[in-house]
Amino acid sequence: MTASSNFDIDETPILASLAAGAASAAPGSAQVREILAKARELKGISADEIVPLMNLRDPELIDELFASARFVKDAIYGKRLVIFAPLYVSNLCANECSYCAFRKRNKEVVRRALDQDEIARETRMLIDQGHKRILLVAGESYPTRGLDYILDAIDTVYSVKHGKGEIRRVNVNIAPLSVEEFARLKEAKIGTYQIFQETYHHETYRQVHTSGAKTNYQWRLQAIDRAMSAGIDDCGVGVLFGLADWRFDLLALMQHIGHLEATFGVGPHTISVPRIEPATGSSFATLPPHAVSDEDFRKIVAILRIAVPYTGIIMSTRENAEMRRETFALGVSQISGGSRTNPGGYAEAAREDMSQFSLGDHRTLDEVVQDVARLGYIPSFCTGCYRLGRTGADFMDIARPGEIKQHCDPNAASTFQEYLSDYASPEARALGEQAIAAFIDGMEPTPARYSRVMVDKVRQGKRDVYR
Repeated sequence: MTASSNFDIDETPILASLAAGAASAAPGSAQVREILAKARELKGISADEIVPLMNLRDPELIDELFASARFVKDAIYGKRLVIFAPLYVSNLCANECSYCAFRKRNKEVVRRALDQDEIARETRMLIDQGHKRILLVAGESYPTRGLDYILDAIDTVYSVKHGKGEIRRVNVNIAPLSVEEFARLKEAKIGTYQIFQETYHHETYRQVHTSGAKTNYQWRLQAIDRAMSAGIDDCGVGVLFGLADWRFDLLALMQHIGHLEATFGVGPHTISVPRIEPATGSSFATLPPHAVSDEDFRKIVAILRIAVPYTGIIMSTRENAEMRRETFALGVSQISGGSRTNPGGYAEAAREDMSQFSLGDHRTLDEVVQDVARLGYIPSFCTGCYRLGRTGADFMDIARPGEIKQHCDPNAASTFQEYLSDYASPEARALGEQAIAAFIDGMEPTPARYSRVMVDKVRQGKRDVYR
């Protein structure tokens, strides 16, 4: 498969849909309920069907939207919540992005790029927390060796065997690459390649990206095409909500997803939904031009969940604990925990003057795990699909008919048990053991049988048990 060289977001139908929605009366209950009934068939809904949902103002119909999102989330993902942590290796950047603390001309940020020994030290700290998967993040400028610096960092993370654990999967959020460079990234055995368009609105994009390679809208937009052409079939996309009208960006995101599905037969593996948060040296981030309210943010998560039911939705620690809790049921399937967004932040300390943005959730991973378990969810540290080749279209072939639970539920139980046995506080262990028992009791007979066997193996001392 070769990369598409001319894909672009067509704003005309998006603007027409937004104008029609603004000019019309609030969507009627019959229309909305017909759309929600279709959503419960777990096959997604179209961009045209999203428009009435974005314009909902009736509290009763909004509650029905949320109920439908909860139904879809439970049917596809059940009570699993995948856990990861970001590992920032550098805050060097050659771009000038008005909303980001890492922007090139920001004199208020202390710059740092970790060397490989420091990356190994950060990795050991993450392992000591109990993490098994990380998202490696760097500003869009690398010290001395360019992309080789990132490839060396990935090798370093994988090489660390520490205490009772190791990082089993490295996902990557770095600057767009050429097809040839993406092929090298694939050879490094990454999991998911993640990149945010930030905003799909062309004029807004131009206004907030004023210098550096990131000013090239199409080069960034077509990065996923190049990554998939290079064989990286698990890719993640995202919007930084607050730069442009969230309704525009949501419809443009669906257009992008449609392009990927038509071109490669599979859409994004994950969608991230960050809102702009304050950032050192950025007055723009403190007062974003299109700030998204909490109510609209819940709608964004719920609409995405029913529109692309088999795609993971990622919620970072930008959001506070309360918002994270609320969105678990509405559609979020992956969360970070115990996060730091500055290079060296795990081994040393969190520093606002080195961080990309302000965190909303400062809790430790153990505290997050306790909270998740109390809510009836199972924190999953699973990386089995990556290592067994269940990625891209192969993953979707299992996910769409609902068969993925046969694998993911037992893997969630065994990896959570591993966390409880090796890293959890006594309180988290007690809560977690109860949560695992309830989780397995609620499974169908076959995955329940696998789960009990796998969990028992972990309790007897075996590690990295997955299927």
